[in-house]
Amino acid sequence: MSRRYAWTVFALVVALMLSDYMTRSVVNAVLPDLKLEWALDDSQLGLLVSIVPLIVGIAAWPVALLADRWGHVKSITAMAALWCVATALSGLAQNYPQMLMARAVVGLGEAGYGAVGAAVLASVFPAARMSTILGAFQSAAVFGTVLGVVAGGVIGARHGWQAPFLWAGGASLLLVVLFPLFVREAPRAVVPAAASPWASIRVAARAVLAARSARFTYVASGLQVLIIAVIGAWMPTFLAREYGLAADQAATRAGLLILMAAVGMIAGGVLADRAGGAQRLTKLHFAAVYTLVSFLVLTAAFALPPGPIQMVLLFAGTLVAGAHPGIAVSAVVDVTHPSLRATAIATVALFGNLLGLAPGPYIVGVLSDSIGLKAALTIVPVAGLFASICFLLAAGSYRRDVAAKAARLGP
Repeated sequence: MSRRYAWTVFALVVALMLSDYMTRSVVNAVLPDLKLEWALDDSQLGLLVSIVPLIVGIAAWPVALLADRWGHVKSITAMAALWCVATALSGLAQNYPQMLMARAVVGLGEAGYGAVGAAVLASVFPAARMSTILGAFQSAAVFGTVLGVVAGGVIGARHGWQAPFLWAGGASLLLVVLFPLFVREAPRAVVPAAASPWASIRVAARAVLAARSARFTYVASGLQVLIIAVIGAWMPTFLAREYGLAADQAATRAGLLILMAAVGMIAGGVLADRAGGAQRLTKLHFAAVYTLVSFLVLTAAFALPPGPIQMVLLFAGTLVAGAHPGIAVSAVVDVTHPSLRATAIATVALFGNLLGLAPGPYIVGVLSDSIGLKAALTIVPVAGLFASICFLLAAGSYRRDVAAKAARLGP
């Protein structure tokens, strides 16, 4: 397989990840407009954000399981077409229920893409570079969030809240056309019983949950994703309220802040790949350190009053908070049979959505209605502490699980 083809695949898979998160995140920038337009409270606004990852969390695992059978390229093309159309329909919503339904369909379209896209990358790049490649892939989610928030704020301020949805959905359709033209299906791996077409979901679930390190990694990653989800969803509103910024200014500054998580994803994966073998450390030890530091820095940041020091700590904390995803996904790939890559990565997404992306924005919205947004955000970073503990537990059995997988595959 040529390097040129591998990097072409990488470019298209990453571009679709940008589209995925751009289309789901444009709503974050127009929440203040929707609050005024339809007289919504913060919990209703939070649900508009949370409904997408909730549906993704419910549907990602079965969608990825089907994609492992049906074919990754065909599955991705169908998923992308659905989320693009549903995003455009969000801009045509006339009331809150219509918007909520359209957002749910966006989630259905995006269910499984993170897992299937990562599986495509895992089939064309060597294992030695996997944390770096998958970290860069995961960072596209943050870049997409930034693009959605910033473009949504700027376009919405000039043309109304409907325009960002129409722009994001329409612009992404080009990728739906290009992807199947340039990406071909990878050869199928030898399929174990758990991954056969007639296997039950229970048997497949047992296979992807067999490794102890994988189980703790699923939980750890999901807990840490909660922090990123809350920052992405509520930071434009937080900056507008606490710093008195206009909607487009708040969206732009929030976008720059969220961008730090993308930088962290790339840097975190690179550091873990290069230094993970030193002093008996594994890549999961690095993830444990990243999540612990994010807890300490972000807790201090949200406890401070608005000002330069708070902003510096928010930028630093978000940088470190985003450093774990490439490590988590690559660690799961390392201990899972190749024929179940998408299903295993979907399990990472399942925990990320159900523990982090779905509940985080909604819970903060509910807390905000009762204790205020700033106080609600101060509680959120404690998820990083529990994530760090789980990553340490995963690290304790990681090498043993890798060896067990190698023994099952044979020479």
